[in-house]
Amino acid sequence: MVSLGVLARKIFGSSNDRRIKSTRPRVEAINAMENELAGLSDAELAARTEQFRADLANGATLEDLLVPAFATVREAARRVLGLRPFDVQLVGGIVLHNGGIAEMRTGEGKTLVATLPVYLNALAGKGVHVVTVNDYLARRDAEWMGRVYKFLGLTVGVIVHGLSDEERRAAYACDVTYATNNELGFDYLRDNMKYDRPSMVQRGHNYAIVDEVDSILIDEARTPLIISGPLEDRSEMYNTIDAFMLKLDPPDYEVDEKQRTAIFTEEGTEKLENLLREAGHLKGESLYDVENVAIVHHVNNALKAHRLFQKDKDYIVRNNEIVIIDEFTGRMMPGRRYSEGLHQALEAKEHVAIQPENQTLASVTFQNYFRMYKKLAGMTGTALTEAEEFGNIYGLEVTEVPTNLPVKRLDEDDEVYRTVEEKYKAIVRDIREAREKGQPILVGTTSIEKSEQLAERLRKEGIQEFQVLNARYHEQEAIIVAQAGKPGAITIATNMAGRGTDIQLGGNADMRIAQELGELAEGADRDAKEKAIREDIRQLKDKALAAGGLYVLATERHESRRIDNQLRGRSGRQGDPGRSKFYLSLQDDLMRIFGSDRMDGMLQKLGLKEDEAIIHPWINKALEKAQKKVEARNFDIRKNLLKFDDVANDQRKVVFDQRLSLMDGENLSETVAEMRQDVIDDLVAKHIPENAYAEQWDAAGLKEGVRQSLNLDLPVEEWVKEEGIAEEQVRERISQASDAAADDRAGRFGPEVMTYVERSVMLQTLDHLWREHLVNLDHLRSVVGFRGYAQRDPLQEYKQESFELFQAMLANLRQAVTAQLMRVELVREAAEAPPPQAPEAVGHHIDGTTGEDDFGEGFGDPQLAVLADSRTVAPEERDPNNPASWGKVGRNEACPCGSGKKFKHCHGAFV
Repeated sequence: MVSLGVLARKIFGSSNDRRIKSTRPRVEAINAMENELAGLSDAELAARTEQFRADLANGATLEDLLVPAFATVREAARRVLGLRPFDVQLVGGIVLHNGGIAEMRTGEGKTLVATLPVYLNALAGKGVHVVTVNDYLARRDAEWMGRVYKFLGLTVGVIVHGLSDEERRAAYACDVTYATNNELGFDYLRDNMKYDRPSMVQRGHNYAIVDEVDSILIDEARTPLIISGPLEDRSEMYNTIDAFMLKLDPPDYEVDEKQRTAIFTEEGTEKLENLLREAGHLKGESLYDVENVAIVHHVNNALKAHRLFQKDKDYIVRNNEIVIIDEFTGRMMPGRRYSEGLHQALEAKEHVAIQPENQTLASVTFQNYFRMYKKLAGMTGTALTEAEEFGNIYGLEVTEVPTNLPVKRLDEDDEVYRTVEEKYKAIVRDIREAREKGQPILVGTTSIEKSEQLAERLRKEGIQEFQVLNARYHEQEAIIVAQAGKPGAITIATNMAGRGTDIQLGGNADMRIAQELGELAEGADRDAKEKAIREDIRQLKDKALAAGGLYVLATERHESRRIDNQLRGRSGRQGDPGRSKFYLSLQDDLMRIFGSDRMDGMLQKLGLKEDEAIIHPWINKALEKAQKKVEARNFDIRKNLLKFDDVANDQRKVVFDQRLSLMDGENLSETVAEMRQDVIDDLVAKHIPENAYAEQWDAAGLKEGVRQSLNLDLPVEEWVKEEGIAEEQVRERISQASDAAADDRAGRFGPEVMTYVERSVMLQTLDHLWREHLVNLDHLRSVVGFRGYAQRDPLQEYKQESFELFQAMLANLRQAVTAQLMRVELVREAAEAPPPQAPEAVGHHIDGTTGEDDFGEGFGDPQLAVLADSRTVAPEERDPNNPASWGKVGRNEACPCGSGKKFKHCHGAFV
């Protein structure tokens, strides 16, 4: 029996079909303008931009201009780039303009699609941000697509690491700005650590298009961007605790790989207590006594480091440092560190230098950062599997845009073997057969370790010619990917998400020309060689097509279907033939963790022999169900994290808005006076109980409170003895005395100096208390989960207690600001002094192309030449007495001044 839903879809089409259909009239209207625009000169075509802006100024909307603006960009792209957007690319552009997500297959030209809505929205003059996953793509796309924008009279900026604040400000002021998600987020955080408006670089959050939107808004949404400052060194404790882990046996702990948890058994706890007691680290009788909280934190992290985190899978050791491996992309992420002391535990485990822990100075999640944009859109090859999350969290609707040409790729059923050994034998056999017939092969693995194991196996089997693309070899990434489509080429990759370079059958002509003819000058000789390369690639493409196109061979299923689809999507671009197949074994992580015991027993009963595989669509469906369960669980985790972060985000908005008000305020004396009056009210309420007689008042306490908070020595005890004195009179006298003292100070220093002092004190105090508040929220977050055991909702408890902490922070702010301003003494020159600087801070940003840490340096005064200078200078060329000659200095390098200290603790420190 056919369900009503299926029947409705057959009659009316799916909701996706209806959305695509609704764009057709506009696509036809754009096509109708093509001949008219083709007849315009370059100058006439470019002049349309000013006409569009004039139309907007006269009341037209962006919707009114969509058809002529898209037609203009299509013609400009044809002239400037030699690329004419297909009709399906126009559809993708309309989806992006409407604030949705366009799912477009690999090779469908998403980079070009973005130019259509970017141009249209940039006409409003409020700025458009195009967000990429790494600096390489930001630079490449800004230069490549920037030619279209510049042809049409728009300005283009790019934000990459190493720019000064002035350069960043100029880039953000452009009509179109290309940047990575990390750069945008960190600029937002750093802007909210500045002490005056002109120092800020961003100018608002109008419209953003996020490339590889699933990678940025889903995969990276679990970890926030953090700017942090160092705490005191506790490396000895990490090393001491790590030594104990080697004395533990399997019965001493329990590990749950599915939940990623490791805990001590009673036996293990007892053994650990004895070891700690002998070493003199245990206070009291039990490990879980309140005075041993820090020790418990250390031992739990050490256990996780040893039992849950595997070298060459979760992290690698490089240059005497622990470098995290991204589980989704397989890329190195130097600079990104696990929090709460876990990274230090891994450093102790691997016996490398232990870096000090950091205190959070500012943080924001990508979820909350990107939800600040008035309009948000995204594009990717794989988003439908996460459509619910995009809808729930970001309010983004996913539209599957049809391919320009029908997909001819053959997706074969998975082959499931009983053991890993049998699986790898079959993989090597299949690779050999495909290579012999000249078919290019892309082999997908889930970790660095497995990619290198497979590479070693191929070498042993006599297959020597292949490329390994993983975190260890990012330097050659673009070249390897570009040439992976040559006949018989074998490329082993850890993950293919967001690579930004298509695998073209026969190879990438432009990349080869740049590589082989890079130094050759323009002329007949170069033209001839370029022609020969293009002809060679055409012939190689024909061979690859004859062999069946790109063969994607995956050695394992990922937890997420989306990652599998990204790998599959590399084959069959623009109507090319291709095939894909997944090889699995019951010993694979996904199969092992999600209940393969029954399947193993069943296969044995069915008489499955060695080296035989089971191949059936039912297996694929069963695996898909397991993947859906994992995806649903991960979505729940991210959704829950977001609920908690939303609480902190509401407070963050209040604090950041308050900072802007303070920076913009011409005269802050009213705000200061209100704060002072609140402090007086609190003091009086604390020491004079409501409806109490004068004899019951705490006059001595009030006098001391006034002295501490207001720097005034008032005869409060004498006032109390007066006949008929009332609480209101005491408050009034204190207010008058404090106002007089404040007015006297303001009169002595003048309005300009006083405003500067008030702004500086309020901003610095607010920042200091906000950092302490973030630490308190972290601590509250780590323990509030236990309230669930008492049948109390942890989220509600967190909301309530975090609000109380926030109220206490505001009270502390009023008290601290008042106390400082009532004591401050300045000399005249202070008004011309530079603004106060943010504390020493470190942020983390990973360049996905190179794997290098872009944000491993301090953020502070951009005018400090020694920090702003991005030149690389050899150590022997640096003059110790002239910081301007030092160039770029690594934060952990010895300071060039010769002090013997690290740079970050000497000239790189901020005051």
